[in-house]
Amino acid sequence: MNSRPRGKLAVGRVKFFGRHRGEVNSSAFSPDGQRLLTASEDGCVYGWETQSGRLLWRLRGHKGPVRFCRFSPDGRLFASTSCDRTIRLWDATDAKCLQVLKGHQRSVETVSFSHDSKQLASGGWDKRVMLWEVQSGQVLRHFVGHRDSVQSSDFAPSSDCLATGSWDSTIRMWDLRAGTPGIFHQELEGHRGNISCLCYSPSGLLASGSWDKTIHIWKPSTRSLLIQLKGHITWVKSIAFSPDGQQLASAGYSHMVKVWDCNTGKCTETLKGVLNVAHACAFMPDGKLLVSGAVD
Repeated sequence: MNSRPRGKLAVGRVKFFGRHRGEVNSSAFSPDGQRLLTASEDGCVYGWETQSGRLLWRLRGHKGPVRFCRFSPDGRLFASTSCDRTIRLWDATDAKCLQVLKGHQRSVETVSFSHDSKQLASGGWDKRVMLWEVQSGQVLRHFVGHRDSVQSSDFAPSSDCLATGSWDSTIRMWDLRAGTPGIFHQELEGHRGNISCLCYSPSGLLASGSWDKTIHIWKPSTRSLLIQLKGHITWVKSIAFSPDGQQLASAGYSHMVKVWDCNTGKCTETLKGVLNVAHACAFMPDGKLLVSGAVD
């Protein structure tokens, strides 16, 4: 991985060649930025050391293409989802599969951990959202309401609300407090394409990326759209807030990565030619931006 300053932003670029046996569907960095997961069409989950680019794991177990992967906030676990309709929970130290979660009726497209790493949310082609207890692997709740596949999800900083994005072009907010009904209590509309990625800021703002090539930043408590960001030439694949919530990074399904000022809505950095396809972007605790991709 090479790093170099770009203005006030240090950019780490991670790129791997010829190691996957199928297209890379998604990738995710560990909270400390030391490891990278990639979910492959070949049915495997790959683990990499970001500093050296060394392959740590090639994990088999899923019986279909792996669609999505994500580390838990405490860095102890990671989860993978697949077209085989399951979610697998893995120990992040030895990459051992701890549990296989079953319940979805079709391909599972997204997974996210609560901020205390004790709960897990998943969604997929069956249009359902499921909430799981990580330790036991038990289903806690089902949420139904989206009219098409659920493709993205994220927990609010307080973990009492879950946002999900769908191919029905809407974002739905689910109240996770005990005793509340399993129906959405808010719906955010405005995108004109599939909602491909969601991300909360530390202060509770919500960013959404879409196949309509735009990013929206919302204030969920008032259902208001604060800023609309335009500039990507392809659909938005990954978004991430900086630790202070003042910047947003976005990766399009292309070679272009952008960094935005969340107060003004202006693009402050455009990184071109970083990768053929940028699969994930993430800010580290020190403010460094990491971008990953793969060419096979």
